[in-house]
Amino acid sequence: MITKYKNQPSFSKVLLFLIALLPVFFGSCNLNDKSWKKASENPEYIRRSIKEITDVMVHDIYSPPVASRTYAYISVAAYEAAINGDKKDKFLSLANQLNGLKELPKPDKNKKYCFNLAAVHAVLMVGQKLITSEATVSKFDENITQEFKENGIPDEVYANSIAFGQEIADAILAWAKKDKYIETRSMSQYNVSVAEGAWQPTPPAYMKAIEPNWDKMRLMLIDSASQFKPVPPPTFSKEPGSEFYKCAMTVKNALDSSVKKRTDVAKFWDCNPFKVTTQGHIMYASKKISPGGHWMNIAGLTTKKTKVDYVQTAETYAYISVVLYDSFISCWDEKYRSNTIRPETYINQYIDEKWMPLLQTPPFPEYTSGHSVASTAAAVALTKMYGDHFAFADSTEVEFGLPVRHFKSFFDASSEAAISRFYGGIHYMPAITNGVEQGRLLANFCVDKFSTRRNKSYGK
Repeated sequence: MITKYKNQPSFSKVLLFLIALLPVFFGSCNLNDKSWKKASENPEYIRRSIKEITDVMVHDIYSPPVASRTYAYISVAAYEAAINGDKKDKFLSLANQLNGLKELPKPDKNKKYCFNLAAVHAVLMVGQKLITSEATVSKFDENITQEFKENGIPDEVYANSIAFGQEIADAILAWAKKDKYIETRSMSQYNVSVAEGAWQPTPPAYMKAIEPNWDKMRLMLIDSASQFKPVPPPTFSKEPGSEFYKCAMTVKNALDSSVKKRTDVAKFWDCNPFKVTTQGHIMYASKKISPGGHWMNIAGLTTKKTKVDYVQTAETYAYISVVLYDSFISCWDEKYRSNTIRPETYINQYIDEKWMPLLQTPPFPEYTSGHSVASTAAAVALTKMYGDHFAFADSTEVEFGLPVRHFKSFFDASSEAAISRFYGGIHYMPAITNGVEQGRLLANFCVDKFSTRRNKSYGK
């Protein structure tokens, strides 16, 4: 028996009420969906992941050329995963644009993904295989991917994204395996020449020459390591009045008359991954970011200032890193061809045996200046993407105890980076001026040869 109560709503009224609630119910689901998507598409995840690899390379003491290799592969991995989240189809894969890079895995159209998570995981999986401290990166990956879960990302989307990021990482690592890096590990090392004017190891550690076979590495974009071979350095001479002697005296005099501004500039751009300091009988090392690492950090600061999304953030890192990669091969090719003596060695032998440079002399030949080549190349690429007169505050060296420096443009920064090597007493002026030209020509060639955009319209 059914008991009826006074004012009991009819079945039709209840049904209408439930129907009215449907938009509210599904609307809340959509809000939750949008909530996890917004949180999980934050470009800061990619910046943090690149920074983690930087920190590990600083700890593991990666030389500038080897660091540039790592940056290129992790950045391309991030980009190739991230561009699948581009709904406007304006980004181009770098497959078949970079030497040896073939078609890469594609996401399943029937599955849902968070491509920012896939990009982050790809960065860390590639980075983990290219650095020494694998456990550190593995732990970071575990922690940062957990943050995606805490954003409320559905389990299925999480699993799909992790799997796709791993697919991209595996493909990039297979590509990296064929770049001749492994082969260069067993090639003959540099034999110190006794010829006058040849590079020699310098105090205090007298470290052996770094990466003398880097010119054998597979290139990304340029045609050969010597394609942008600079004009030769001045002919060596120990005679007073000779061009070479004058170059050395210019370095000595500039440092002798150095003012605070020059000292600040030199120290800010030191970027020496392994500085050895001696105190009495004790020798210890201090570690810093590499020149390429400094510019990768500037790239990150640029994406943060412009508030671009995670796809454009990954694009910026990839665009800059492949140009930096080729710039180090080009520079190192010239270094071991000209094999030029460093100012410290020359001045001590022929001018003043007690003279010391402001910065510690790096363990490889002098000509051309690596920071001049790489910084100019990076400035060309960043200017291509974000325009000239892009003012920014460079906080890269704050964690190493140095203050923020402000620049009016990327070229303003690269010019300071180049001259810093002269102020520091580790390069003659021709290595700087010709290094700048080398980096400019190389980068202009690179940015004309490849593109991450279908219409090559950047900064939009």
